[in-house]
Amino acid sequence: MSVALATSKRPPTPFPPLPPAAIPTVRSEGWSPSPPQPTLELERLYRKQRLAASYRLFARWGYDMGGAGHITVRDPEWPDHFWVNPAGVAFSQIRVSDLMLVSHAGEIVDGGEIRRLNRAAFAIHATLHAARPDVLAAAHSHSLYGKAWSALGRLLDPLTQDSCAFFESHSLFREFSGVVLDTSEGEKIAEALGPTNKAIILQNHGLLTTGPTLEAAVWRYYAMENAAHAQLLAGAAGTVQPVPPDVARHTETQMGSDLGNFFAFQPYWDVVAREEPDLFD
Repeated sequence: MSVALATSKRPPTPFPPLPPAAIPTVRSEGWSPSPPQPTLELERLYRKQRLAASYRLFARWGYDMGGAGHITVRDPEWPDHFWVNPAGVAFSQIRVSDLMLVSHAGEIVDGGEIRRLNRAAFAIHATLHAARPDVLAAAHSHSLYGKAWSALGRLLDPLTQDSCAFFESHSLFREFSGVVLDTSEGEKIAEALGPTNKAIILQNHGLLTTGPTLEAAVWRYYAMENAAHAQLLAGAAGTVQPVPPDVARHTETQMGSDLGNFFAFQPYWDVVAREEPDLFD
């Protein structure tokens, strides 16, 4: 894994420590995606807590091979900065205090004791966030079935209700050229993702998902990995029967909505937050 060291530079204002109890768990009906917090500090903590939990979940799901992978979320005050994990820290051990704030210029402006930036994370996510202002968060890893499916060089088919969530809303990036270390490669990925797609298959590499909320982006990664697994199994078993395009298109609006994907994440958040409270440190 390639790692670039960056110098530390403090942001314009300090981030005051806030107790985890200040951030509510979303349970009631009527919430819109990413319910706004009353202050920028609380919104920042809200996003960081869920980002730390997302890394814990990736570890639980087996998406942490060699630490290769990254989840990012924009900062609410500086939209040209994003929060990401420090390279070399196990996903299963990520805490809120470990997370780093990185500018689109590659500067680490805030973080914990370990401030190592994964060059691939920067090259992909900085350009993607810059190209897609609507993308609040993005997730990528080297999960097994996503990698296997990516080697086929084709889009997912609408084989099940769940996989219809990605019908006509994901794309394919064919130009694998090794580890993504340069922002020019990240720009190609952002271009291949397009202006509206929620996910992309990186050929010979893996999956990448996005969302207007962190919750949606992480759930979509889990769902896309599951869809790849299901299609590999179905294809190995026999002749598949895809959902008709008109039905798949309708089902995508039901299974792939921003609000639905936001709420699909909540049970996983509840479990990891309750079972691993040290992530709030």
